[in-house]
Amino acid sequence: MSNSLDRNNSNMKKNTFFGGAAILAATTLIVKLIGAIYKIPLANILTDPAYADFDSAYSVYGVFLTFSTAGLPVALSKLISESLALERRNQVRRTFRLAFAAFLALGLFSFFCMSVLAVPLSTYALKNPKAVYCVVALSPSVLCVCMVSAFRGYFQGHFNMTPTGVSQIIEAAFKVLVGIPLAYALLKMNIQNPDIPDLGERLPAVGAIIGVSVGSIVALLYMVFLYLKYRRTLPRGRDKTDSNREILSSLFKLAIPITLTAATSSIVILIDTSIIMERLQSVYLSQGMLVEAALDAARSLKGMYAKCTSIYNLPFAMMGALTACIIPAVSAALARRNRKEAQKLSESALRIGLLVAMPMGMGIFALGEPIMALLIRNTDASIAGPLLSVLGIASIFVSIQALLNSVLQANGIVTLPVVAAILGGIAKLVVNYVLVGNPNIMINGAPLGTLACFVLIVLLELFILRRAVRRPPSFLRAAAKPALASGSMAVAVKVTYDLFSGTLSQGNTVSTLAAILVGVVIYLLLVLILQAVTAEDLSLMPKGDKIAKILKIQ
Repeated sequence: MSNSLDRNNSNMKKNTFFGGAAILAATTLIVKLIGAIYKIPLANILTDPAYADFDSAYSVYGVFLTFSTAGLPVALSKLISESLALERRNQVRRTFRLAFAAFLALGLFSFFCMSVLAVPLSTYALKNPKAVYCVVALSPSVLCVCMVSAFRGYFQGHFNMTPTGVSQIIEAAFKVLVGIPLAYALLKMNIQNPDIPDLGERLPAVGAIIGVSVGSIVALLYMVFLYLKYRRTLPRGRDKTDSNREILSSLFKLAIPITLTAATSSIVILIDTSIIMERLQSVYLSQGMLVEAALDAARSLKGMYAKCTSIYNLPFAMMGALTACIIPAVSAALARRNRKEAQKLSESALRIGLLVAMPMGMGIFALGEPIMALLIRNTDASIAGPLLSVLGIASIFVSIQALLNSVLQANGIVTLPVVAAILGGIAKLVVNYVLVGNPNIMINGAPLGTLACFVLIVLLELFILRRAVRRPPSFLRAAAKPALASGSMAVAVKVTYDLFSGTLSQGNTVSTLAAILVGVVIYLLLVLILQAVTAEDLSLMPKGDKIAKILKIQ
C-alpha cells in the first residue's frame, strides 16, 4: 500500500512538472512573439535616433535585470521545493521572506542606478547622453520585476508555473497596450522646448518605455494578490528553521553561478552598444562634424540597425517552445540509459528547428531591403536592407546555437557552452570595434560582428558535441535537406520579387508579398519532395502524428 502511494505521489509530481514545463514553454513563446511583433509598429512610430535611445536604454536595463533576477528565482524555487518535500513549512516562509528582502535590495539598488545615475550611465556606459530619459523611464520596471521574480520563484517552488506564465503575459500585453498608444500620442503632440530642440522626437521613445514599466507594475500587483490569497490556505508548520545566515548562504551559492552565466550575454550587448556608438561618432568627428551633429548621425545609424534586429529576432522567438521540450525529452532517454533514443530525439529536434529557422533566415537574406521597406516605412531601406540581409543569415546561426545549447544541457554539459558564448561575445566586440570604426564600412560592420559571434559559437558547440557526447546527433544529416530546400526557396523568392517589381512594374508591397507566397509554396513542396521531415520528427510536436497521416509522411 505504501509503495502504491509513493508511486502515485511520484507520478503526480512528474505530471505537475511536465505540465508546468509545458505552461512555461507556451507562455515563453507567446511573450517572445508579442515582444518581437511589438517592436515593428514601434519602429514605425519612432524615428531612427529615437529608436537608438530606446534600444540603448534596454541594454542597460538588461544588465541590471540579469544580475537581479537571473539566478535568484531558480535558487529560491529549489530551496522551497526541497523544504516542502521535507514538510518544513516554517522554513519555506522564512526562506521566502529573506529572499524577498534580497530581491528588494537588488531592485532598489538597480532603481537607484537607473534613476539617480541615469546621466553618467547614458553618457559614459552608452555613449549616448540623449538616452537619459529612456533610462529613467525604465527604472521603475527594474524594481518591480525584481519583486515579481521573488514571487515567481516562490510559486515555482510549489510546482505552480501558472502565475509565472500569466505575469509574463501581463507584462508583455501592457507593454503593447500602453506603450504603443502613448508613443503615438506623444509623437502627435510634438512637444517643443527651446532648451531641448529635439524633445518632441525623443519623448515617444520614453512613452514606449513607460508601457514597459506599467506592465511590470500590474504584474507585481497580480503576484501580490495571488500570494496573499494562496498564503492563507497553507497550514502552519512545526519545524525549526535554519538561521538567516545559513538560508542566505544556500540561496546565493546556488544563484551566483547561474547569474554569472546569464550575465555574459547582457554585458556583451551593453559593451557592444557602447562600442558601436563610440566608433560611429569617432568617424563623424574625424570628418569634421561638431559633437552634437556626430552624436545625432550616430544615433540615426544605430537606430536603423536596432530596427533591423527587431525583425531578425523573429526566427529565434520560434525556438523557445522547441528548446524547452528538448531538455526533458533527451534527459528522460538518458535517464533510461537509452543513448540511441537520445541521439534520435536530439537529431529530430535539430531538424525541426532548422526546418523553421533556415527558411525564415534565408527569406530575410533574400528580401532584406523589400522587407524593411514593407514593414518599417520611416527608415531608409537602402541602408537598412543590407544590414537586415546579413542579420538574416545570422538568425540561422542564433537558432542553431539555441538548439545545440539545449542538446548539450540535456547531456549535462553546461560549462563549455558558456565558454563558447564568451569567446563568441569577444569576437563580436573585436569585429565591431574594427569594422564600425572604418569610414568605408561603419554600421555595415555591426551585423557582420553578430554573424561572426554566432558562427564561432556554433562551430565551438559542434566541436563540443562531437567530443563530449558519446552518441552525438549528426548535424550534417539534420541540416542537409533543410539547407537545400531553404537555399532553393531563397533563389525563387529573389527571382519572383525581381520579376514582379521589374518586368511587371508592381509596387514593393505586392512584389514582396507575392515573393513570400511563392517562397512558402515552393519550400513546402521541396520539404515533401526531399522528405526533409519524418513521421518520427513530427511525433515530437503536438498533433504531429495526425499531421504525418494527413501529409502521408512515413
